[in-house]
Amino acid sequence: MNTNTDTGRQSPVTAPDIQARKGVDDKICCITAYDYPSAMIADSAGVDIVLVGDSLAMVVLGHRDTLSVTVDEMVHHTLAASRGVSRALLVADMPFMSYGTVERAMETAHSLMGRGRARAVKLEGGTAVVPQIRALTEAGIPVMGHVGLTPQHVARFGGFKAQGKSVEAARALIDDAQAVEEAGAFCVVLEAMPVECAQLITEAVDIPTIGIGAGSVTDGQILVYHDVLGLFDRFVPKFVRRYADLGEASRQALVQYCEDVRRGRFPGDKNTLYMPEDQVAQVRKLKVKKKK
Repeated sequence: MNTNTDTGRQSPVTAPDIQARKGVDDKICCITAYDYPSAMIADSAGVDIVLVGDSLAMVVLGHRDTLSVTVDEMVHHTLAASRGVSRALLVADMPFMSYGTVERAMETAHSLMGRGRARAVKLEGGTAVVPQIRALTEAGIPVMGHVGLTPQHVARFGGFKAQGKSVEAARALIDDAQAVEEAGAFCVVLEAMPVECAQLITEAVDIPTIGIGAGSVTDGQILVYHDVLGLFDRFVPKFVRRYADLGEASRQALVQYCEDVRRGRFPGDKNTLYMPEDQVAQVRKLKVKKKK
């Protein structure tokens, strides 16, 4: 935990802070957030990393996958989230086709950090994106890697399918994670893979591994805000644990609201504004004609 020794207050988490937590017992806790209230709640709960994920395409914007979200949309949501974060490390996803070349990667990162106020970026892929990771880190931009099931490659995978299920596939993922580390990433997400594969990768790299559907052997965990709180039910991955059902609670609250409005129970006396007594008698003398 990063603490300001002069004030006793917790200081903002940095990429080096995260990197230094490789192998520690107190694991790294990460969650996605996409706007001011969700980021504020996550930050106040004590998470270490708030990721403005491209999953906002699905859980916020209603798309079927993550491929449709744009750089401008990511900047918009990252900036909103930044206003709610005071301690956690704010990381922004680089969306699909926004880092195909080093030049594009630099432009996208500049937008996410300059206009969106992110303090690190995340991109998907292993050996194929080493030039981009290296260029970004050499420019002083902290990079979070992401290997395994990479949702931006869902068309190539033929769906949201687990990776690393054979010896050859596991070897390829180890190579990808090591390449990401050598290029300068401060940590790497391992998504949707057998725990045995995640264990091998975690042991093979000296940067923290952040799991999502990769078992408990990683150095940290990340889940989607809407999955944890039960706000998205189009599908629920096996690796998700719901800690609340706010979707149903919200629906029931709105059902009650509609019922109260229709039956005249809302607004009640406590929700109504009244004029000062000395004005009531005078206002009742007003004669207002309807406009024809």
